[in-house]
Amino acid sequence: MAGVNGTMPSDIPDFVQEAEAAMARGETLPGMEETEEVTIKFGKGLVGEPFTSKKGTTLVEVKIPNADEADKTPWASFVISPKMIHDNKFGKGVWMKLPKDDMIRIGKPVLEGQTPEGKNIWKRDYKQVSAAELKAMMETYKNKEKNSVLGELEEKKDAAAKQPKKTKTKTAEKHKASEAAL
Repeated sequence: MAGVNGTMPSDIPDFVQEAEAAMARGETLPGMEETEEVTIKFGKGLVGEPFTSKKGTTLVEVKIPNADEADKTPWASFVISPKMIHDNKFGKGVWMKLPKDDMIRIGKPVLEGQTPEGKNIWKRDYKQVSAAELKAMMETYKNKEKNSVLGELEEKKDAAAKQPKKTKTKTAEKHKASEAAL
């Protein structure tokens, strides 16, 4: 606050004094509105190597896994500054924050056809998604059903019982005989 560091109140401009008084009353100032942000959490394996764009900025490509595991098409991706991606405290994942009303351009490779030699021709299909939609796309792994190991135990026991019994080989019999001799 004004006057704390040995400065006189007359040394501080009026607008600063007014702003400090408004902040002390709990008012928000113009330009200080807090924007809502979306936190997106994902694995380090989805982040590619940094590269330099044509404009000279450093960017990194982030892959978006397909929501359906049966979908074997190439994954969509978007580019972002590596400064916006942060490691989480456990070291295996990363997170980033984006403004809620921000729009992100994602691209997905689409097979357009084949050359006469049989080589695939790919093109990129781009679309704009909101930060909330991007979060839903990146965090599809959270929606997967998690089966209990104990719940599947009976099924696994039944499957093991139905397997044919393995016969002992001569090597196993020799090994057992040598153990018995000791």
